[in-house]
Amino acid sequence: MTLPKMNRVLLKLSGEVLMGTNQFGIDPAFVLELAKEVKAAKETGLEICLVIGGGNIFRGMAGAAQGMDRAQADYMGMLATVMNALAMQSALEQLGVETRVQSAVQMDQVCEPVIRRRAERHLEKGRIVIFAAGVGAPYFTTDSGAALRAAEMNCDALLKGTSVDGVYDSDPKKDAGAKRYDTVSYGKVLADNLKVMDASAVALCRDNDIPIMVFSIREKGNLARVLSGEGVQTIVTDQAA
Repeated sequence: MTLPKMNRVLLKLSGEVLMGTNQFGIDPAFVLELAKEVKAAKETGLEICLVIGGGNIFRGMAGAAQGMDRAQADYMGMLATVMNALAMQSALEQLGVETRVQSAVQMDQVCEPVIRRRAERHLEKGRIVIFAAGVGAPYFTTDSGAALRAAEMNCDALLKGTSVDGVYDSDPKKDAGAKRYDTVSYGKVLADNLKVMDASAVALCRDNDIPIMVFSIREKGNLARVLSGEGVQTIVTDQAA
């Protein structure tokens, strides 16, 4: 499938990717490698927004499953995404890439509040904008936050960088016979409960006609290949059969 030329994209990274080979937390060396991928993508002329999950530090739903108040646990998860955003900002700026972090939970000492027009101006000036703290409310995942920011910032696509190379009909880590899709429709993702993003995020992308491109961020150089129309990926769009 050929997508139209992209000028602005939102890259969603799972928090787990920042662990590198560790079992928990942030691996600064691996975050720097990710930053190099993002810098290479930016150097193609793209305007880039970033959203990073917080699962490497704290996951709200996991806390709630162990008896914590769900809203409180989700707020803790939001704070984890701010930590990840600051780590990525540090790595990008080591490489000479100007960035701004905007948080949906206000914390003026470390980052800006989310202000759409200010974010637009940062992108126009060639900066990467990292959106943190999801949507700023509990009961929503960072996938929903990514879809919301992609719509809000008029992005041409939402790129989801994960540990797998696309969307499968079952978990490829558990099922050796899992089938990978090259393209799949929003409707099929929702109807078959395919584990791409949560349902509200997929529906928001569908309603705003934002293609979702799912690929492995762990493979070196893959982000640039995906953006050039090569590389292994799954495209979620209404045009899919």
